[in-house]
Amino acid sequence: MKLASLKGGRDGRLVVVSRDLSLCAIAEDIAATLQAALDDWAATAPRLAALAAQLEAGRAAGERPFDPRECAAPLPRAHHWADGSAYVNHVELVRKARGAEMPASFWTDPLIYQGGSDDFLGATDDASFASEEHGIDLEAEIAVIVDDVPMGCTSDDAADRIRLLLLVNDWSLRNLIPGELAKGFGFYQSKPATAFSPVAITPDELGGAWRDGKVHLPLVSHVNGTPFGSPDAGVDMTFNFPQLIAHAARTRRLGAGAIIGSGTVSNYDRSRGSSCLAEKRTLEQLAQGRPTTPFLRFGDRVRIEMFDAAGRSVFGAIDQRVVPAG
Repeated sequence: MKLASLKGGRDGRLVVVSRDLSLCAIAEDIAATLQAALDDWAATAPRLAALAAQLEAGRAAGERPFDPRECAAPLPRAHHWADGSAYVNHVELVRKARGAEMPASFWTDPLIYQGGSDDFLGATDDASFASEEHGIDLEAEIAVIVDDVPMGCTSDDAADRIRLLLLVNDWSLRNLIPGELAKGFGFYQSKPATAFSPVAITPDELGGAWRDGKVHLPLVSHVNGTPFGSPDAGVDMTFNFPQLIAHAARTRRLGAGAIIGSGTVSNYDRSRGSSCLAEKRTLEQLAQGRPTTPFLRFGDRVRIEMFDAAGRSVFGAIDQRVVPAG
């Protein structure tokens, strides 16, 4: 099934969305918000699935057209948002450009950081930034939303804790990152509000494209209407989602509704393009001695979407304009 949150209040109004993303039905009689549904998933999931079936059959009470512009992020705020860097070839490439050796442990021990989760952006919300000089960059990713995960959970058990998947634009301010990392305390100012697809889906919606804890479909990005990249999310993913979840839960519990991201989707096959400007600029640096692609400017537009084998949008599109704050 497919779920979304219409704007309204801090946590939105939960709706079930049709598979073709054309219709939705209010689910407030089952759970007022997506977080409430996740808090009692064993009870709410069957009822939400029944409503989804009614919607597909044209029998859902109060069905209405689905408009992504009316949506907040599926979880407008979350108790926990942690983003990995599961495509280690991307990390290797960026470090190579600055002449830094990549530790061997990066291939066996996932990278992950905890991001801000109190203020997520809806898929069509403007993305506002303080300054173009900060180096505004997109990062096209996939994420999962989990049920309660116990501390020390194995990756095998973690696979059973995945409840929903969604797309991510993990906006980054590249020119602020080096100074923050040099302090040895991680990202903060360089990671503004993250945006998510209008719809979150249960893994079964992907059919055979969901296997081995990975999504085996291209993640398509456009910048100002021009194709930017379509790397396959299931290729070159060093750590799958169960492994990322197990890593995050090694020394702590994760609560229902925690979001775990994949990091920037990247393939060794560079002909498929990139999912962030930093990677493209790195390739230019290596090939010609300097990057030529600029970071984003105010007025630019970024679109991120994933299509199934039949060409149908799976999650709806993240489609945002870059604007000045204030």
